[in-house]
Amino acid sequence: MANTLTGLIPILHEAMDVVARELVGFIPAVYRDSSAARAAKDETVRYPIVPAISGENITPGAAPAASGDATISYGDMTISKARAFPVRINGEETRGLMNGGRYREIMRDRFAQAIRAGVNEIEADLAGLYTRASRAYGTAGTTPFATAMSDAAAVNKILDDNGCPRTGRSLIIDTAAALNLKSLSNYMQAQAAGGDEFRRGVLFPLDGLDIRQSAQVKLHTKGTATGMDVDLADGYNIGDTTIHVDGGNDGTIKAGDVITFAGDANKYLVQSPFAKLAEEDLVIAKPGLLATLADAVEGTIGGSYRANMAFHRDAIHLVTRAPAMPEGGDGADDAYMLTDPLTGLSFEVRVYKQYHQVKYEVCLAWGCVLSKPEFAAILLG
Repeated sequence: MANTLTGLIPILHEAMDVVARELVGFIPAVYRDSSAARAAKDETVRYPIVPAISGENITPGAAPAASGDATISYGDMTISKARAFPVRINGEETRGLMNGGRYREIMRDRFAQAIRAGVNEIEADLAGLYTRASRAYGTAGTTPFATAMSDAAAVNKILDDNGCPRTGRSLIIDTAAALNLKSLSNYMQAQAAGGDEFRRGVLFPLDGLDIRQSAQVKLHTKGTATGMDVDLADGYNIGDTTIHVDGGNDGTIKAGDVITFAGDANKYLVQSPFAKLAEEDLVIAKPGLLATLADAVEGTIGGSYRANMAFHRDAIHLVTRAPAMPEGGDGADDAYMLTDPLTGLSFEVRVYKQYHQVKYEVCLAWGCVLSKPEFAAILLG
């Protein structure tokens, strides 16, 4: 019984080789905690949040000032999914494929498709975190990189202004933006020069920003709210994240909607959805307002957009584990942990012998969170 998967292991590794050549953008760019340890769905995972440090005056004396302590806070995320991607085959099918000499090839491709489905689902979940980003740049409905690389530099500037570390940044773009990028002379010259970045799946390295491509970049459809005005006699200050508005048209506000205020060129992302906007507290992402906001200033929701996302590796956390099992195990005849060397994702393959058939499962449990909105920004497409 313990050797059930032994003959299948070479096929599994062939399948990993097939999938590993399919480029994904988000998974290689985020902070990953991937291991073969088990975790249950809805299990809480805690991550630390280190506060900012304020400077102090140097005052000569017998001893240094009693300062420098910090309270390390934390955030919680959950293992939100436990998924199995099944491959089943019966005796008649097995014999037919073996007689035709295609059994190994077909099984390899079926496992490749199972692993691919898992990778793409995780990639899509990471892409869906765009609603938590700090601000946006560009024109909604217009594909970036039409004529120059300046779009990447502009979204990179948002991260600079937010105090994001200079190394470890990525910009994940969709295929339309990638097509524009690949048509630029800068890109073609860099490709001709070669470099390790391109072999790692980076389309273009720019000033500490690794530009990558993903098929899972999300399309955001904006809410229907219009006509809102700031409603606070004293107005709002730089850094405020909650803005009371009134006078809306009873339309919807969606998380990820881009809002601008008259007199302020910055494009903020709304965090608080509303099914009917009349008089509400709108919450925008950190670091909040970059300009003061007076009473009665008009707010405008931007158009629908493709959410190309720039972020620092530490802004997004991805935790993956093998799914939880009952004490003593379940009815599986064997199990094998398979780690993709390129993405670092550890899948568990389990085999269940049934009546005249065998069912295999490629399993994984995971959760993800955008924990640092200041270190993420949207390049509108």
